[in-house]
Amino acid sequence: MHPGVYVPRWQSLELARRAAARLPDDGTAIDLCTGSGAIAAAVAAARPGARMVAADSDERAVACARANGVEAWRGDLFAPLPATLRAATDVVVSVVPYVPSTELHLLPRDTLAFEDASHYDGGPAGLDLLHRVVTEAPDFLRPGGAVLLELGGDQADQLRPVLDGAGFGSVETWSDEDGDLRGLEATFG
Repeated sequence: MHPGVYVPRWQSLELARRAAARLPDDGTAIDLCTGSGAIAAAVAAARPGARMVAADSDERAVACARANGVEAWRGDLFAPLPATLRAATDVVVSVVPYVPSTELHLLPRDTLAFEDASHYDGGPAGLDLLHRVVTEAPDFLRPGGAVLLELGGDQADQLRPVLDGAGFGSVETWSDEDGDLRGLEATFG
C-alpha cells in the first residue's frame, strides 16, 4: 500500500460485486478514481477473461493500482483512457469523491489522517464528479452498458434528471444494512 492512496471501504464490496455481475466474461470495464485499484482488481478476479481498465488523477494511486496488477492510466476521469474504449465498454464503475464539502468533518477521524481530503470532497452537494461521470460515460458505454456509482444521502434523487438526460434508464439503488444509500446502477440506452 502506498501512503495517501485511497482504499475503498467495506461499503464498496457491493459495488464491486454488482459491477462484476454486469460485466460479460469477455467484456470491458472501466474503474474511475481507482485509488489503490482494489475494485478494479476484484472485478478482474471475478471476470478473468474481461478487460479491466482504470484511471486516477493521482500519480501515487496509478502506481499502486499498477502494482496491484491493474491496467491503470493517469489523468482526469475518462481523459487518459484509450480511444478504443469509446462505445465499446460494458461497465463503468466508480467511487468518485462524493462527500459534500460541508460534511467532511463528519468522516471518521482516521480517514483524513491517512488520506487526502480530495479523495472524499465532492463539492458543495457532493455531486461535482458524479455529474461528470454520468454525462461522460455514454461516450464510452455500449448500448445496454451500465454505470455503477457509490454515493449517499439523497444523491441518487438529485442525479436522476442528469441520468435521464444522458440516456440512462432502469436506475436501481441499494442501501447497506443500516438503510443508508450506498450505490446506484443505471443502464445506458
